[in-house]
This record gives sequence, structure tokens and C-alpha cells, in this order.
Amino acid sequence: MRPETKPAVAAGGGPYRVMVVDDSAVIRGLLTKTLETDAEIKVTATVGNGQAAIDALKRSDIDVIVLDIEMPVMDGLTALPKLLEARPGVQVIMASTLTLKGASVSMKALSLGAADYLPKPTTTTGISTADDFKRDLVEKVKSWGLVSRRKRGLPPGSAAAPGSNVPPAPKKLYPGTVTLRAASPAPAKVDCLAIGSSTGGPQALFAMFRALGRVERMPVFVTQHMPATFTTILAEHLAQASGMPAAEAKDGEAVVPGRIYVAPGDFHMTVEGQGGSMVVRLNKNPPENFCRPAVDPMLRSISKAYGNRTLFVMLTGMGQDGLKGARELVNAGSTVIAQDEASSVVWGMPGAVASAGLCTAVLPLNEIGAYVKKALMRSAA
Repeated sequence: MRPETKPAVAAGGGPYRVMVVDDSAVIRGLLTKTLETDAEIKVTATVGNGQAAIDALKRSDIDVIVLDIEMPVMDGLTALPKLLEARPGVQVIMASTLTLKGASVSMKALSLGAADYLPKPTTTTGISTADDFKRDLVEKVKSWGLVSRRKRGLPPGSAAAPGSNVPPAPKKLYPGTVTLRAASPAPAKVDCLAIGSSTGGPQALFAMFRALGRVERMPVFVTQHMPATFTTILAEHLAQASGMPAAEAKDGEAVVPGRIYVAPGDFHMTVEGQGGSMVVRLNKNPPENFCRPAVDPMLRSISKAYGNRTLFVMLTGMGQDGLKGARELVNAGSTVIAQDEASSVVWGMPGAVASAGLCTAVLPLNEIGAYVKKALMRSAA
């Protein structure tokens, strides 16, 4: 298939340059139209299969590739490593269907080097889902476009992606932090570990849990902005990374130590005391911060249920979800730490809590697992 290629923009600066890869000409057109509603994005190539994408990449200067999974000639999963090899630093967003198979393939793609995933809306979904898809598509392309240019030593686009900033000076301190890389000043007792994340979150979660390992004494609650079916697969991968039992939370199930509870897609996850023990509650209350699941409802409930006995970790993500809940945790006497700007894909959610002075420490991703492990060990002593 002959690629529909547009002239490439000069390297560095200017709009983020995108290649759209999908076997449907209609989908390619819709994605292109959606992306180019934003002046900071330019679709410079559209092709119909993985092999055509590899060929086009040799002729076009691309920051981000939106890559379909199921295509003739060469599918997306086969093309992915070849594309990453052909253009080091390029960021690939997998576009997949909202199915268990699509979610599983997307998670496999992340392990092979894909930057992110984007579930496609279907004909059975409503206009709100389509609108969410369009917003997520534009925001993710801009966020990963900025990452691509950083990795290749190029200037950012004509404006920074939403929630993203230029990496800070080393050892930058934030209001209220003790120090950037302090020995863990954990609370006197920790009975609950909570984690929130969004854009770039799956990779950050896997890295954190690989470093942290098993948590025996307490439950772990995770809210990652992610649709249904995808959270099912996320939980499976978290179990592999941590060596702990992990699954989507179920309404009314008892909370037990040594287990990871993942907020299911399209449900808020909360915790409440019941007869001297804790149980999980799921609800479909309105989205908060445009998200369901959202981090804030989880944190509000944990603050009431566990008081000052919580350690909360805010990982990479867009927007400010979790800021209000983190403030409630801190007011109750719990501890909050955040991923730093330089290691975050988008420093929106962690940046919000850090800038608000709520963090005990702001750390690079590769130090968070060890920090949390030390904090929990001190708490148990």
C-alpha cells in the first residue's frame, strides 16, 4: 500500500509530528482530523500497515506513532520493535479495541517498549466516550511528543504539553518537602499503602512494584486511570511484578493484608470500616476530574478509614486528580510522596501535590520502590 505522506517539518520545534497507522482509511481520516484540531500537532504521515509504517518512518521525521494492532501485511505488535529500532526515541501509542484481547495485547506492547495505549471507542459507546477518546488522544500525543523530543535532545513543541514542564534543576526542593532524597521519615505506623497514577502509570507501577516486592503486613490500593477490561490485565501484570496477589476489587469484599486491590475501570473504589474490619466499596458516582475511577474518592475514604496510618504514592499522570484527597490524608497525619518531574511522563498529578506542599519527599521513579520499602520496614519496627 502506498503511504499517504505529507512533507515533514524541520527537526526540532514546531508542532509535534505524528504518524497514524491503521488499515482503515476511515479511521486514519478520523484520527488525523481529531489530532489536527490542535495547532501543536501535525500528522505528517498516514499508512495502512506496519511494514508501510517502517518504510514511511525512514522518510519522515516523526515524534509519535499512533499504531493499530490488527492489520494486514504486518500487525502492530510485530511492527513495534522494528519501529523503535528504526527511530530511537520515537514514542508509540497502541490503539486497540475495548476487549480483553485488546487489553492483553496492549499490556504486552508496553513490555516491548510501547509508550502508551489508547482504547478505541466502538459503535456501541456513547458520544461522551467518543469525546473522551478525542481528548485523551490529543493529550497523550502531546505528552509523548514532548518525551520524544527530550529523549532526542530536541526542543519541545510550540508549547509544552498539558501538565508537562521542562525537567527541573537537580535536587530541586518543593514547598513542605523534607528533602528530595531523604532517608524515609515514615509515620509511626502504616497500615495502608495507596497509589494513584494516570498517563505513563502502568510502566511506573511495574517499576515501583518490582523494586518494592511483596508487602505482607497491609493492603495496597491502586487507582490507575484506565478503562474496564484494561484494569483486569493491569492487575495480572502487577501480580507478576510484585509477587503479590492482585486483582480488580469487588464490591463488599473484605480487605486483607498482603493483597493489591485495583480500582476496576468505570468504577470508583473506596474503603469503609464495617464491624471492626475494612471492606471495599465500588460505585458509579459521577466522574471526578473527568475520571472514573478517580484517585480522590479512594483517598477520601482511606483518610476516614485509616486516619494517620496511610502512605500514599502519587505517580505520573495528567491533571490534578488526587490533590484534594492527598490534602485530606496529610491533614489526618498520613504521609504523601510523589514522583519527580524529570522521571514523570506528565508531571500533572504528582506536580500538583508537590507544589501544594503536601509531600514528605519528591523522588525519581527508580528510587520510589526502595523508599517505600524502607518506610514500611521502619513502621513495622
